[in-house]
Amino acid sequence: MGELSISKEIILGALSTVQEPDLKKDLVTLNMIKDVELGVGEVRFTVVLTTPACPLKEKIRKDCEDAIHNLVHPDLKIVINMTAEVTSLTSKDPLIPGVKNVIAIASGKGGVGKSTVTANLAMALKNAGAKVGILDADISGPSIPVMFGAEDLQPLVTEVDGKNRIQPIMQYGIKMISMGFLAPSESPVPWRGPMMTQALRQFFGDTNWDELDYLLIDLPPGTSDVHLTLVQLIKLTGAVIVTTPQKVALSDATKGLAFFKQAGINVPLLGLVENMAYFTPAELPENKYYLFGKDGGKQLAEKYAVPFLGEVPLIQAIREAGDEGKPIASSVGPSADAFIAIAANLAQQVAISNAKNQAS
Repeated sequence: MGELSISKEIILGALSTVQEPDLKKDLVTLNMIKDVELGVGEVRFTVVLTTPACPLKEKIRKDCEDAIHNLVHPDLKIVINMTAEVTSLTSKDPLIPGVKNVIAIASGKGGVGKSTVTANLAMALKNAGAKVGILDADISGPSIPVMFGAEDLQPLVTEVDGKNRIQPIMQYGIKMISMGFLAPSESPVPWRGPMMTQALRQFFGDTNWDELDYLLIDLPPGTSDVHLTLVQLIKLTGAVIVTTPQKVALSDATKGLAFFKQAGINVPLLGLVENMAYFTPAELPENKYYLFGKDGGKQLAEKYAVPFLGEVPLIQAIREAGDEGKPIASSVGPSADAFIAIAANLAQQVAISNAKNQAS
């Protein structure tokens, strides 16, 4: 390659033609290009993505390479460092100042696998490089400790800045708090509504969450005092609705959607997940049997103009992994891939929602 007269400004000019596919603005305007360095016949720079789970990472990388080769020089060597800084709402909540995004995982009815979805989304986001926590808000029926093999652990209380704070349990790199850590499972506690809401307040205000990109809230089924307390207590980034394909589950999921959309609540709906979408036997991994109907969740999402985040198969290995205390998203295979794809789609919707919030 002959002597080239290339400046940082020329490189940035080329990269200003590359659009972030979700946010519909160019990378330079969005301040996603950092540390441009010029060498002999090469250029290095960093692209700061809006989430480490970005499903369009490779497309953005290729678009940057193409722009420089087409607009600057076809033989220029390009070295791109892809990193991420998760976006957050414009105003962080003073109750949990280190938490960038709080996402409610809800369902209209019980038995649809909401806790399984929560646990696996957390694992997939963490494995992508995000800092993740789970708050198990299903006070009377906590499932998260079992799903992470942590039911025998108890959180410590330490003094932070002169105040006693609960230290969340850390399992597989995910911070979590649950009534299952504080009350023995064989001794059910008769909870009244005000007691539940007070417990939820303490889980937020008295827990030392520190820095998190995503805090997932595993809500009890239906719409209850806990849901109302949550939306009054915390500025939510958004909510995810979990359903199964059966007609009764979809009907109840509709009520969940309506709850977050109603006036006075107005929580963004980040998407819908269809769990137990089809059955695949282990010995016939290519076969899909739609036991409960097909595409019910996808059609519901389309009807209410909510993003469809993806479908999870009904596979024995998912249940076994939860029972064994290690969510399947930490393994390799089609079940893990389903959760990894859904987590990437969720992270994408969080970035889009936050961008809209900042623009308004």
